[in-house]
Amino acid sequence: MTKRADIIELRVDGMDCNNCAMSIQRFLEREGLQDVMVNFQTREVRYRQDDLVADAGAVKAGIQKLGYTVVEDDADGTPAVPTGLTAHRRLLICAAFTLPLLLGHFVMMTGLEVPLLENGWVQFGLTLPVYLIGGLHFGRSALAGLRQRMLNMDVLIFLGATAAFVYSLVGLYLLEPRYYFFETAATIITLVLVGNWLEARAVERTTTAIGSLTALREETARAVMPSGTIVTLPVDEVKPGTLVRVNTGDRVPLDGTLREGGGSVNESMLTGESLPVEKRVGERLLGGSILVSGQATIEVTETYRDGTLARIIELVKTAQADKPKLQRLADRISAIFVPVVVAISVLTFLVGWLTGYATATQALMNAIAVLLISCPCAMGLATPTAVMVGVGRLARAGVLIRGGSTVETLDGIKQIVFDKTGTLTTGDLEIGEFTVAVGYDPAIIHRLVFEMEGYSSHPIAGSIRNYLWKQPMAEPSDRTYRDFAGTLSVEETAGLGLTSGDFYLGAAHGKVEDADVVLRRGDEVLAWFTLIDTVRDGVPALIRNLHREGVETVLLTGDRREKAERVATAVGIDRVYAEQLPDQKLDRITQLSDQQPTAMVGDGINDAAALSRADLGISLGGASAAALDAAQVVLMRDDLSLLVEARRIAHLTVKTIRESLFWAFSYNIVAIPLAALGYLNPMWAALFMAFSDVVVIGNAIRLKRR
Repeated sequence: MTKRADIIELRVDGMDCNNCAMSIQRFLEREGLQDVMVNFQTREVRYRQDDLVADAGAVKAGIQKLGYTVVEDDADGTPAVPTGLTAHRRLLICAAFTLPLLLGHFVMMTGLEVPLLENGWVQFGLTLPVYLIGGLHFGRSALAGLRQRMLNMDVLIFLGATAAFVYSLVGLYLLEPRYYFFETAATIITLVLVGNWLEARAVERTTTAIGSLTALREETARAVMPSGTIVTLPVDEVKPGTLVRVNTGDRVPLDGTLREGGGSVNESMLTGESLPVEKRVGERLLGGSILVSGQATIEVTETYRDGTLARIIELVKTAQADKPKLQRLADRISAIFVPVVVAISVLTFLVGWLTGYATATQALMNAIAVLLISCPCAMGLATPTAVMVGVGRLARAGVLIRGGSTVETLDGIKQIVFDKTGTLTTGDLEIGEFTVAVGYDPAIIHRLVFEMEGYSSHPIAGSIRNYLWKQPMAEPSDRTYRDFAGTLSVEETAGLGLTSGDFYLGAAHGKVEDADVVLRRGDEVLAWFTLIDTVRDGVPALIRNLHREGVETVLLTGDRREKAERVATAVGIDRVYAEQLPDQKLDRITQLSDQQPTAMVGDGINDAAALSRADLGISLGGASAAALDAAQVVLMRDDLSLLVEARRIAHLTVKTIRESLFWAFSYNIVAIPLAALGYLNPMWAALFMAFSDVVVIGNAIRLKRR
């Protein structure tokens, strides 16, 4: 069991399908727990801790009563091996007893006689272990569903196998070999176990994204002590501020800032950037990346649980467990599917027998076939398996999303609104002309602007400080400067600028002709300057690709109209809304979203409100903590071309979901009538049902390279 803040995570074995997960989810929600998330693919159960509602012990006991196993951690933190029969051993035992029955059945169909296998007591002896081990396994699962007032898939399997087994027992009592269907009962159970095993193997292939990300975690870090001694510590014990040594070929254990050395770093698994990135002193390194060459001493800035890798894994897990809107229809149908199938099965027997369409024996076999051929699991698996693969593929490409429903939203976006500075442009601004008003000392003005910009998180601030660092500036301790500037108490207002007492530093808003930024004291202009920004490489190609896909593009910025229109013309954007204050941006986003599905692309630092107001917020944040928190979609590197790849994967994911749902619905619509009319015997029905799930999962796996 893992605890993250007040979120409890459990590993639960025995969840074989979406219906199993729904049983556990309903139990936890009825207990009154919040933020419940159950993912049968990863065998994880998560909920928000609330001991007043149900403590951890009560939750575990309740899950155990439902027929599932909560896997406890050993002292070293590794999951303990669950006791009891595993799914693989259960299958092997049942298959060993079923094989002679099945071979005897096929031999007798050829007209040959095998007296031993024709003996009812021998057939009973071979079938009983299969029923007790496999049949009662499905029975326990069916009972667990009934306790939560939900009929799951295992109800159909248990009813079908039990009907064939009990009917055979009646035949054995009457010594009527024509009533022996022991091989049918055993084969039903074994084939379904085979299907579950194949399904589990296939599902493992849909969860590779989380496994690959988890494998990036380094267990230890080589901490540099104040004495210079290097000590190996578990990463969980390393605190921010600790210096950590990383050598060539080592994995960076934790997020940090490079303090000594440098080298080439491979961040491909985190950001999708295939080429190594050169790192210099002062730059950020991500935990989980690999130092390809060089040597580095890093100052840790985040604990492991607060680091980028842990946050990425958390986002991927949450996204893969989230349900798109497409699944709502499947969930509603699945909820009533089993009772409807049971009713159809009963009607098949009664109508077939009472009308003379079939003998009582054949009518029963038709009814059992109806129970077994139907497959609500295929409907339940269609969406989550495709989402698992799609979200994993997006993560490998360097795109993180907050939920499976976000994939559907991204595919349906018809309009994308872009911020300008730091999004369409590089954000690495250069100062054009810096003018100081007559009568003021440039060195003092430069120092005042330099100090005020130090309180800003806007991309422009860094560019201004870099420029001023090379210009003559008064010393902070200079009396003339201190008398002029006073004691700085700087406040930043998003979209407006910086204020400190009577001083204002921010957007010119027409106060000075051709100026972008102005420094004022009250109404008196002290200095002004222009900014030169560079359009990102590949942006014109991105806009052309979006237009080809029928997506409208909009530029929304607080910058001056002339500069905004110049950028829009350079990249080919359709519409421009310039000189917008933050509240005007929000109103504009609301208007655009009301017209058609709209995404907003920003830098994830200064556009959080606008990103939240849009139908879909897309943050171009370079894996910053602010970016991970600000939007539903995060581009892990500053490359807008990822938008095209993200939309393509989202479209393929939604297409895969629709294909799988179409197969699941079509399969059941065609198969159930065929079984009811007697065209399929129970064994073939069980075989088709077992493989219908595998078809759906196989279609999802195909998405990996589609």
